[in-house]
Order: sequence, then structure tokens, then C-alpha cells
Amino acid sequence: MRTLFLHPPSFDGFDGGAGARYQMTREVRSFWYPTWLAQPAALVEGSKLIDAPPDGLSFEDIVPELRDRDLVVMHTSTPSFRADARTAARIKEVNPHARVGLVGAHVAVEPARSLEAAPAVDFVARNEFDFTIKEVAEDRPWADIKGLSFRNPQGVIVHNEPREALTNMDELPWVTPVYKRDLTIENYFSGYLKHPYISFYTGRGCKSRCTFCLWPQTIGGHRYRVRSIEDVVAEMKWAKAAFPQVREFFFDDDTLTDNAPRVEALAVELGKLGVTWSCNAKANVSRKTLEIMRDNGLRLLLVGYESGNQQILFNIKKGMRVEFARRFTRDCHELGILIHGTFILGLPGETRETIRETLEFAKEINPHTIQVSLAAPYPGTFLYRQAKENGWLYHEESELLTEHGTQIAALNYPHLSHAEIFESVEDFYKKFYFRPSKIAAIVAEMFTSPEIMKRRLAEGVEFFHFLRSRRNAA
Repeated sequence: MRTLFLHPPSFDGFDGGAGARYQMTREVRSFWYPTWLAQPAALVEGSKLIDAPPDGLSFEDIVPELRDRDLVVMHTSTPSFRADARTAARIKEVNPHARVGLVGAHVAVEPARSLEAAPAVDFVARNEFDFTIKEVAEDRPWADIKGLSFRNPQGVIVHNEPREALTNMDELPWVTPVYKRDLTIENYFSGYLKHPYISFYTGRGCKSRCTFCLWPQTIGGHRYRVRSIEDVVAEMKWAKAAFPQVREFFFDDDTLTDNAPRVEALAVELGKLGVTWSCNAKANVSRKTLEIMRDNGLRLLLVGYESGNQQILFNIKKGMRVEFARRFTRDCHELGILIHGTFILGLPGETRETIRETLEFAKEINPHTIQVSLAAPYPGTFLYRQAKENGWLYHEESELLTEHGTQIAALNYPHLSHAEIFESVEDFYKKFYFRPSKIAAIVAEMFTSPEIMKRRLAEGVEFFHFLRSRRNAA
């Protein structure tokens, strides 16, 4: 089937690619690669991938492609689902004969409800959907395709048996050739990564049990399944040659550092290529492993600290101790490894005092940059079920964004209102960044090159616009 993979138009600046941990518009404009769509696109011969938000495309812009397709597969999420359902209806108006399907965590968790709420959608692919979509594109009988939920000719919703999780990850083709074919990589950027960058996965799944984390609980699972180092290095060699302008590679595995021997061996091979790279990490990596990674091209780690309060870390099953995080961060500082630290406000157990405690912790460990998010109870997570059972949801219909695409405080506690949690994000950012020492460090960095100065000034404008938009939404 002539297949189009589509990350549909959404809010201005909406970062909803499957690589994004939270689907929203951000404090500084950034876009992650739609890797989870690129993967099945690599499996389907003759397909095309359109990522509308970073390309600034409207629905009208993609109409010519829609008219020429038999199959349109869209990635959706809880925050964007309603808009995506409307897009599906518009696709049917443009091309009534096209089959329209949805993939992503939202439809994996609620396949029947999703189909009922989106009459124009013909099917959804549950869980790990790569080969499910490949078989749909091959025009196989839908009744024979594992992992598929669909409407039969009588309009009855049918759920086929689940598809087994992949075990040999080397069976998946590389995604970077799809990037080369269909994406403009200069449109993807993040405030803490060099530009332009490329991101992809070396494995799926995460053994951690964090109650809020969406992907391991819905798509990837809790067993970390990895590609062979030889396969990863081969793709890196190809991508380095195909994208000579790329200044940094980011590995988007939930936690690449969970397997210390593997990441050390991978680092050594990356060192031979002479590339600069970064990855997600848990704040428990040994100094020895950090040294090997640093000596072989590692520049930055994205670290989910979440909270500076130990009880909250226990509450969310983070499997991390604050004192370990302190030591890890000190090691990174001493080794010259930059950290982008992420924090979440409003998790179970949060109080005004724990918010202050997390702020002081962030200032103490002093990551190079930070991201402060609001606790987001996505359907399919333990946090969502916990919130439903305890009556913590501020919006019963899983509303997670404002009308402009920024996060709302979705949880409301008897001792701490959603409004207080929402307002605490701006306060956290201001008190972290508007310190003399931090301002001096940012200014010093800006003077290292005209490019960095231009970028930081632009990000500053975006950041203040973000704060103003949040105040208007409050």
C-alpha cells in the first residue's frame, strides 16, 4: 500500500514526536525526532514520513500527499488525541478511500475507547507496533495481524491477540536513512544539545519502575532489549557520512547506562569514530564508567533527578537515593561532563516544603541546564491509576495541556492545590537561573562563540515568552 507516516499538525511549537518524554510546547522551542514513526517507515518500502510541527506544515500543506496514499499512519498522544481525531476526519474528506490508523501510547492503552472517540480512524496498533504496521501496509487480512484493533465491516471493534515483544533488536532497520530521505535535520534542536543533532535508540525498555514514566509502562516494557554494538556502530558510521553537518548524536534509550559493561564497550567504539555524543542516564553511574564515556566523546548526560526529597523518590519507585545523586553529579562536574537535569513538581507526597527542598537541591548540585515539568498522569501509568483512585485528578478527562499546548498541573491534593503546583514551576526556574553565579556562567558561555551568543539570546526571549504565557494561562 502507498503509505504515509504522519506526525500531524498541532499546537504551534508542539513537541509531540515519540522521542519526547512529555508531549507539549516547551519553555524553549525544541523538537525531538519522530523515531517511533521512522522505524516502521523504514520497514515499509516506498513509504514517506512527514513530521508537520518542526517543518511548520499546516493540514493544507500536506493535502497533496494525502490524496496519493492508500494508508496513513499517525502518531498520537493523550494531549494531542482530540486534534488528531479531527485530522483523521479531514483526511477522509480529502481521500475517502485511504485507511487511517493511529499508533502511540494512548491508543495502546485505550484501543476501544480511542476507536469509539475517533470514527474516522479505521484501526489502532497496540504496544510495540513496528511489524504490525508493516503487515497492514502489506495489505494482509486484518483479522490475521497480531496487535491490531479495528472495526470490522459490521462496525464492530475487534481486538486481535497481542504481538510478542521484539527480542532480536537487530531485526529492525536503521532509522537514519529515513531521516535523510524525509526530514530536514536542521529543524530539530534542543537547548542543551549542539545544533544540528541527531537522536535514535540503541535499545528499548527500562528496568526501572518509575510510576509516572509513560513508555516502559505502555510500549517498551521493563526489559531493556538492545541492539548489538556492531549494529549501532555501523549505523553511526553511516550517519556520520550522511550528515557531515551534525555536531552531536544523542542516544534516546530510556537509560543507556543501565548496562554498564555495554555502555563502556559502546563508548570505546564511538571514541574510534571521533563523534560527540550524549545520552539519558540515571544518577547512579560509577565514576569509572563515566571516565570511559567521557574519554570517548561523551559531552552531556540528560539526568532525571525528579525530586530532592527522598520520600518522594520512594513514592514514585525511582530506585534512587539523594546522596547517590549528589556523588554522581559531583563526579560529572569534576570530569567535565555537562548535565541537563530534569525535575518534576507535583508528584505524590509533594508539599510546599518538598518543592523548596527540591529547589535547594537543584541549586546545590547545579546542573548546566534544567527542565522543570509538572507531574503528568498519563493513562496507562501507575500514577494515573493512583490519581484516579485517590481523587487527585484536577480534570477527569485527562486534560494535560492548556489551549496553547503548555502543561497544566493535572494533580490536585487536599494540602497542595493544582494552582500552587502550577505557579511553583515559574518560581523554580527564576530562583535557579537568576542567581549571580548562574548568570555569570551563562554570560561566560555566550562569549565563547558568536553562535552560542545568538542561540542563548534567542532562547532567553523564548523563555520569557514562556513565563508570560504561563501567567496568562493561570
